[in-house]
Amino acid sequence: MTTVNRLTDPDRVELGAFVLRLSLGVMFIAHAGLKYFVFTLPGTAQFFVSLGLPPDLAYFTFGAELVGGILLLLGVYSRYVALALVPILLGATWAHVGNGWTFSAPNGGWEYPAFLSVAAIVQYLIGDGVFALRRSERATRVRPLSTVRAAA
Repeated sequence: MTTVNRLTDPDRVELGAFVLRLSLGVMFIAHAGLKYFVFTLPGTAQFFVSLGLPPDLAYFTFGAELVGGILLLLGVYSRYVALALVPILLGATWAHVGNGWTFSAPNGGWEYPAFLSVAAIVQYLIGDGVFALRRSERATRVRPLSTVRAAA
């Protein structure tokens, strides 16, 4: 008879954080690639201007998405990288809010960037995950929520 090795709660959190980290990293790199290869950086800058934003913000956004995505994939201070990228995601949410809810709407709706904003916040909250090259902080032991008590 063989024994099945069951994942502990801390193992599940670490694996979940890893999967989320990779997903966010790929998404950010893909969006940077979209800005570079499809819309072009000058075209992206022109779109930012049409929103009333400075054109230089488009170049900053592209760089943040590309570098941030790579850092997330590698697991380099992932918690803080995810948190630093939240304003970009909230900006994307704002840019698409007038287009309706679903991202399949003409010019894209706001549900996808809103969801990604929440996902990046969750990444910050749960940590780097396994296989991180540079952890944001020392791994802490995960305690069941039932053991956490509110301050009196």
